[in-house]
Amino acid sequence: MKLLRYGEPGAERPGLMDHDGHVRDLSSVVDDISGEALSPAGLARLAAIDPATLPRASDSTRLGPPIPRPGKFIGIGLNYADHAEEAGMPIPELPIVFYKASSCLSGPNDDILVPRGSDKLDYEVEFGFVIGTGGRYITREAAMDHVAGFTLVNDVSERTFQIDRGGLWSKGKSFDTFGPVGPFLVTRDEITDVANHPLKASVNGEIRQDGTTATMIFDIPAIIEHLSQYQTLEPGDLVCTGTPPGVGMGFKPPRFLNAGDRVELSSPVLGKQSMRVVADPLA
Repeated sequence: MKLLRYGEPGAERPGLMDHDGHVRDLSSVVDDISGEALSPAGLARLAAIDPATLPRASDSTRLGPPIPRPGKFIGIGLNYADHAEEAGMPIPELPIVFYKASSCLSGPNDDILVPRGSDKLDYEVEFGFVIGTGGRYITREAAMDHVAGFTLVNDVSERTFQIDRGGLWSKGKSFDTFGPVGPFLVTRDEITDVANHPLKASVNGEIRQDGTTATMIFDIPAIIEHLSQYQTLEPGDLVCTGTPPGVGMGFKPPRFLNAGDRVELSSPVLGKQSMRVVADPLA
């Protein structure tokens, strides 16, 4: 099942994608793709609905992020062995955890804004997951039972803000539009092998990232076990799990984004994103 939200920013409606790729409206069934809707019982209820019985939205409708603003938007840094190598960094002994401001959440095809003072804007295709059943001290063995589904994330990063301005990575990860998510949330039953899932990113038609989750250092159960030792994970929390090699920072010389560039992300099951880089009109 592919759950989504559609409509204008701030006024998105819950929906799902039917077998023919059309958006169907779920407003009569759930208020949003959050809370109870993400629980095992809620997902089972939605899965039992015949999409043909739901109103169909326009094929040209905007897709928003498939979940509303999460309580926590968590990133895992340097979590691909080949990406750590291109960054010249040692393999982490424990997950590197950072937070993206939930206000950076945006739709899969929305513009990416270039912040004031930005000179090292970068892209990162990532395999994300959303918590459906909350908890703390979650064991590795039980971890996947807490996952509602998976989604594509672009962990947009400004490297000057992230690396050269001291303090937390979050400075370079949290600007408005730095969290494109979607196009949909794919429930666990539709992905049988999360440990070897392809991910691609291209800039202006040139493939820059072409990897799989097979080179992840810490898999999803390990990430959930680790995170839940330090905080309660709640339904709707979003975690992006790191990126394969090929980010702009990794090239010699680096190849960062500029206004006018087109960034596209893709995954066989998680879908596609296509974003234009534009100057921030307030900059």
